[in-house]
Amino acid sequence: MTTRIVLVDDQELVRAGFTMVIDAQEDMSVVGEASDGQQALEVLETTAADVVLMDIRMPRMDGVRATQAIGERAAAGRLAEGGTPRVVVLTTFDLDEYAYAALRAGASGFLLKDAGPAELLAAIRAVHRGDSVIAPSTTRRLVERFAEHLPETAESSETPSVTTGADHPRLAALTPREVEILTAVARGLTNAEISSEFYLAEATVKTHIGRILHKLDLRDRVQMVLLAYETGLVQVERG
Repeated sequence: MTTRIVLVDDQELVRAGFTMVIDAQEDMSVVGEASDGQQALEVLETTAADVVLMDIRMPRMDGVRATQAIGERAAAGRLAEGGTPRVVVLTTFDLDEYAYAALRAGASGFLLKDAGPAELLAAIRAVHRGDSVIAPSTTRRLVERFAEHLPETAESSETPSVTTGADHPRLAALTPREVEILTAVARGLTNAEISSEFYLAEATVKTHIGRILHKLDLRDRVQMVLLAYETGLVQVERG
């Protein structure tokens, strides 16, 4: 089955380069292009897509706003085929200041614009099968880089009555074991490392992660990590 991709970037040469690489693959095809976020929404209303490669900085509507709007329109059934394409945001610099906001807006990960063809194609395939395109350790580094965007925890906040950590209401549906697994994911551990630490089969770890995603209505590991930090389950050292 062919992976359908929409390219969103205000630089025509960038779109042309990505198109050449993608269309040369037997399992994927560029089905639409847009030069800004607003045009991307218009394209997605009439063109079914599986993955959107979304630039961050664009005129009219940037990639953060467009990513959020894609999720909102998908929920309202306003996109082609009623589906929700997975978004990979494109950044010029590692740990671009907009990357964290894009992940919170619903993106499945981020990719540097100067990534090689092999990395680009691997990212598209990973996202299409439901994975994220950011390694857990990179995700953690990203969150820590933008710690100022995260809410203060109960210990450091002026309102200590706010519940954080494992007792946070957002985590109420999780079992104690699932809280442990979520914490391990946020610490940057891979499934194999979690398996070793908790003496669990790797398949069992995957099952736990799947249940966490379902219970908390999350898309992938990226959103798991963000939620763990936002709820105070994992602490950020603030300089």
